[in-house]
Amino acid sequence: MLNARSKSLIHLHILVFIWGFTSILGALIQKNSFEIVWFRVVIASGFIATYFLFYKRKLFKVPPKAMPYFILGGLLISIHWILFFHAIKISSVSVTLSVLSSASLMTSLLEPLFYKRRIRPYEVFFGAFVVLGLSMIFKAEQDASLGIYIALLSTLLSVLFTLLNGKLIEHYEATTISFYQLLMGSLALSIWMIFTMEIPEDFFVFENYDALWMFLLASICTAYAFIASVEIMKELSPYTIMISLNMEPVYAILFSIYIFGEKEIMSFNFYIGVMIILVSVIGNGIYKARKSKKTSSNS
Repeated sequence: MLNARSKSLIHLHILVFIWGFTSILGALIQKNSFEIVWFRVVIASGFIATYFLFYKRKLFKVPPKAMPYFILGGLLISIHWILFFHAIKISSVSVTLSVLSSASLMTSLLEPLFYKRRIRPYEVFFGAFVVLGLSMIFKAEQDASLGIYIALLSTLLSVLFTLLNGKLIEHYEATTISFYQLLMGSLALSIWMIFTMEIPEDFFVFENYDALWMFLLASICTAYAFIASVEIMKELSPYTIMISLNMEPVYAILFSIYIFGEKEIMSFNFYIGVMIILVSVIGNGIYKARKSKKTSSNS
């Protein structure tokens, strides 16, 4: 039978597949990035709150000292999503998702600070492959440079969010963390919208299949995936999660080419860069597996 870690790894790759489709939904929905994220966090937090009310009311209870961390998490993930969808709107799904691969290098440098351990040379080594692949993508798609910069900032916020949750999961339930972070994100975006924005008349109007896409985005790609991603942190390190997320561009690029056609077809060097990133994912997985097996045989 599979152990808990193996099950978490399988679950993680299912989530990565779902997240790959998230970018497609963001490109399909005919609303700007702020509106997409507002609906996403409001609907998703509503789903989880309903689940709590009927099945696990005790999960509403958290100590006041946890709230600042939930607020911080809600802000990090909300701004990450806004930048992420904005990068897609001004560049493309393929370019934006390929930039997310830089998360592995960022995590390899930031995780030791959060968890007070030494930097692992092999993490930096495989992260360097990501930088090489990313540089090729940047050179191949210079017209999308603004989208690349925004996607990089979005990625940094995603890494910080993952590191924060890696700490929170040691003390709180995954569903509780997810609910309060989404709720805090909803409140923060609502306050920002009320006091600094002019709400358009068609804010609550959905065109064509937008309502369906938004439902899928908020339910499967957010409420479910959000809780599951925090849950697997009990077994997997933030770096393992981030290096696996490098598969997300592969899924998303295949989806986008099929759905959007020529708009998503990039230059040859772009795909070479993506392949280099893929090699880093596979190489990291093989190295970790061999290292774990060697450690087990020596114990």
